[in-house]
Amino acid sequence: MKKTKKKKVEEARVNPELKGLDIRVNEFGEIEANIAIEKLNDFLDQNVIDKKLEEKREKEVKKKKGQG
Repeated sequence: MKKTKKKKVEEARVNPELKGLDIRVNEFGEIEANIAIEKLNDFLDQNVIDKKLEEKREKEVKKKKGQG
């Protein structure tokens, strides 16, 4: 009989606020997480810059400077 190798599951490096975070996609394509998605969204809103929103703000500032 062959020995079956167990896959070692590596924990991802995460911000200390999200320690223990585990997110998976099930067979139906649904996101399953051990932390509330709302909490995760709040964390991302506070710590990640949304490039599309930032570009939009920069364009608006340039338009206002051009008009003034």
